[in-house]
Amino acid sequence: MYCLTVAIYILIFIDCVCILKLMNKLLTLSFKVIFATDEWFAPARNLLKRDPPEFIASAFTDYGKWMDGWETRRKRIPGHDWCIIQLGVPGIINGLDVDTSFFTGNYAPFTSVQAACLDQMPSFTLEGDRTGMAASPSQFEAVAQLNTDSWEELVPMIKLNPGYSESCHNYLNVTYPHRVTHIRLNIYPDGGIARLKVYGIGMKDWSTVSSQDLVDIVALVNGGVCVGYSNAHFGHPRNIIGLGRADNMGDGWETARRLDRPKVLKVDEKGILQVPGCEWAVLRLGHPGIISKIEVDTNHFKGTLSIEYLFTFCSIFLSRCFPSESTVSVWKPGSASSVMQCGPVTHVRLVIAPDGGVSRLRLWGRPVSNNLTHPQQFSKL
Repeated sequence: MYCLTVAIYILIFIDCVCILKLMNKLLTLSFKVIFATDEWFAPARNLLKRDPPEFIASAFTDYGKWMDGWETRRKRIPGHDWCIIQLGVPGIINGLDVDTSFFTGNYAPFTSVQAACLDQMPSFTLEGDRTGMAASPSQFEAVAQLNTDSWEELVPMIKLNPGYSESCHNYLNVTYPHRVTHIRLNIYPDGGIARLKVYGIGMKDWSTVSSQDLVDIVALVNGGVCVGYSNAHFGHPRNIIGLGRADNMGDGWETARRLDRPKVLKVDEKGILQVPGCEWAVLRLGHPGIISKIEVDTNHFKGTLSIEYLFTFCSIFLSRCFPSESTVSVWKPGSASSVMQCGPVTHVRLVIAPDGGVSRLRLWGRPVSNNLTHPQQFSKL
């Protein structure tokens, strides 16, 4: 018999001394379609599905070939087709993926994207299965109030590639530095698109948050972002700061099994299992803050639970001196642990030993008010 000691250790660094050469993997935003000019063959809501597109050769509807995406009818009137998408997480958009999978002879040949930051959310939306339908005069009248024709241009009109496996992903770079709540996806003149992915960083209005409010400072909705990781074989670490609880293991962070693990596991004289190695992920907080509570959610991870969790915090521009090291009580799955007050931090490095998975991570704390926390002074990490 042996015992497994599961604990969280908090180690505070005075400064970051290493520069990591990492690719920034931005968060995918969730959203909903609130308007579409035409949805004859396939409704625009399909653009937002999380699952990869599929093709069923024998599938037909009363309106024509069933397609897993948004497809409009062949246009026989002036104009072009477009739809409006409300982002689930308002923020800065850095890129898009316009996926035309399986749309080969019927894909939209051109697209452009516009954006706006609306003070009030539109009262209208689209409900139910809209296959075989088009926007009504009253819907056109309602959407006209948004003046979408004058929205800012994120991506000018560009040519799209057909939906073959080697060409279906049309990756578009965006350099628009302002907060966005809605986008308008234009297709010229008609056709189909399978999926639309919007990548960026959530942007919260921190002026509305009191310095006394306890906030999940690393949450996606509050601007948290994953800036680096060691392994994401089964699930990306950006998932752990996502909305709500995870739907399944695939909605969390899961690494591959380490190949350097012993062929036969043993315990030491204290009964502690000896398993070498670890995996890590670095997350940038949405706002500098003082962390008071850590919550690690391992929901769905039953045969892949990690043995130990280590958190390292650092501030990349605040000069406050922190205690060199501190620990908290033994962590139990699904529980929250208190953290020794250590001053403002901007980044966290989560280490799991030796490997395994995490469903969600919540860092509860209070944002700090400091002249040094102006967004322009944030590191690109």
